[in-house]
Amino acid sequence: MLGHVLRRLLGIIPLVLLLALVTFALLKLAPGGPFSAERALPPEIERQLEEKFLLDRPFHEQYFAYVGGILDGTLPSLKRPGETVGELIATSVPASFTLGSMALLVALALGIPAGVIAALRQNSLLDYGSMSIALIGISVPNFVLGPLLVSLFALQLGLVPPALWDGPRNMILPAVTLGAAYAAYVARLTRAGMLEVIRSDFVRTARAKGLSELQVVVRHALKGGLLPVVTWLGPATARILTGTVVIEKIFNVPGLGYYFVQSALDRDYSMVLGVVMFYATLLMVMNLLVDVAYTYLDPRVEL
Repeated sequence: MLGHVLRRLLGIIPLVLLLALVTFALLKLAPGGPFSAERALPPEIERQLEEKFLLDRPFHEQYFAYVGGILDGTLPSLKRPGETVGELIATSVPASFTLGSMALLVALALGIPAGVIAALRQNSLLDYGSMSIALIGISVPNFVLGPLLVSLFALQLGLVPPALWDGPRNMILPAVTLGAAYAAYVARLTRAGMLEVIRSDFVRTARAKGLSELQVVVRHALKGGLLPVVTWLGPATARILTGTVVIEKIFNVPGLGYYFVQSALDRDYSMVLGVVMFYATLLMVMNLLVDVAYTYLDPRVEL
């Protein structure tokens, strides 16, 4: 197991570097530049800025200098003087991770019970009702759900603050908004996994031994029934932990999504490259954790 994990971790390095190369090339091919604006800078000032940020160097020298600066934490942001890419990511990631963790808890707490109940009561009113709600959750965009929740629970009922990010009560609405769609996916995947497992021979054997339905579900069926959810949670967790631009914008959350989008608009090459490398590394690590979790959830799976 340890050797497998180490090999996978080492394999992440060339993949992240390749993704960074493609990203940097696309940024350079896009029209405009970090210092292109409606009000043009004097040629001498623009030349000095390009020299300072190595934009006058050949492409390969820029790429290696930027990647090296990201890895050692010294690469400055092109559009935010005095701040490095590492500092900006470090200050914005906690908010995104907090929001993502709470949203993930909401998704699992709502989705897994709904999926299990729907599978155990297949073709019943509970099944149709929970899956219909899940379908609505998947279909309604979060930029629609967010303002609706703000209007109802913040503006009309006054139960929670409508925005900002300065306390636990401020985190409720963005976490529910972000986690609602994920809860719907978890519910449908849990139902599908449980329907496959619940008819297995080992589950029938557990029932024949006289175990209660709760013991059969929790101790035997649930581990196999959650395999589709675990598979989906790899990339989904990486995505949800880094937050979403829409949620962060609606609720004024100072997360990583804001910096990523704004940096892309500003042609801040260094910031975009740093966020892409960070996100790619997180995504690959989460996929590795999913593969390892498979070996514990399903004894039929081997590395």
